[in-house]
Amino acid sequence: MLLYIWQYLYSNYFRFWLKWFLRQIDGKCELQRICDGSKDGARRTHKIEYSLEHSKSKVLRCAVDIDEKEVDLYVANIVQEKKINVEKDKRFQINLRICLLQISGYKKLFLEVESVRKQPYDSDNPQHEQQLLELWDLLMPHEKLKSRITKQWGDIGFQGDDPKTDFRGMGFLGLANLLYFSRNYTEESRLLLSHSNHPKLGYSYAIVGINLTEMAYSLLKSGALKSHFYNMVPGFPEIKCFHQFFCYLLYEFDKFWLKEEPESIMHFNQYREKFHDQIKHLLSDPDVILTL
Repeated sequence: MLLYIWQYLYSNYFRFWLKWFLRQIDGKCELQRICDGSKDGARRTHKIEYSLEHSKSKVLRCAVDIDEKEVDLYVANIVQEKKINVEKDKRFQINLRICLLQISGYKKLFLEVESVRKQPYDSDNPQHEQQLLELWDLLMPHEKLKSRITKQWGDIGFQGDDPKTDFRGMGFLGLANLLYFSRNYTEESRLLLSHSNHPKLGYSYAIVGINLTEMAYSLLKSGALKSHFYNMVPGFPEIKCFHQFFCYLLYEFDKFWLKEEPESIMHFNQYREKFHDQIKHLLSDPDVILTL
């Protein structure tokens, strides 16, 4: 309760006067002090984001959700609004521009991922079908499918004769992630598939991949991936950055599963949550970058 009261008082009263006092001393606004005193990446971008969101200026508040093509305009508007002498602080515009790209880029990345997630797998869509068959060919290069609907799909970890039913929760995003991993890390994907067929420690490869897609999506939605992306991408992140994070999750989960040696796949949810907690702990580090 006391912490909540302090946060309220600081945000609404003390912070304004503290910023005013510091500007009288060094002649710099809060944004300049952040750029000067924080290392690039998440440590700086988080502080810039907080400062903009809690600003009394509408120009600054609006700068956290803009298109990539608007970034330079908003940098100029902020310089004018805060009366910043760019001749004395030549790197400010460069640093602020990177932060604005990262902040707005994260929001746009979520919208793009959400759009793919909301797109259901459509067996009447030739592109969807082609990518599903490509996934099979990449994982099982020496075995051909006997038909489109077949129990063979169980060999790569789907639950039924037709994988489209397994994509309902995450839509096309589940397939997009699995296919990205197989395309870009072909040997690793086949290795994980072989691990998933272990007689004692096996798991359903495709189903686990879809489950981890949900984990990656939830972390993105909650903002837990901000530090990771702010450190990894000095600008607008593309959807391939999300796919890359999924690849990390899948690869690390396989190692985690084999190390834990669960008694049965029936304990999957228990171990999933333990793995989830480990990932969230790693993501709490402001210097985090999680990649293969």
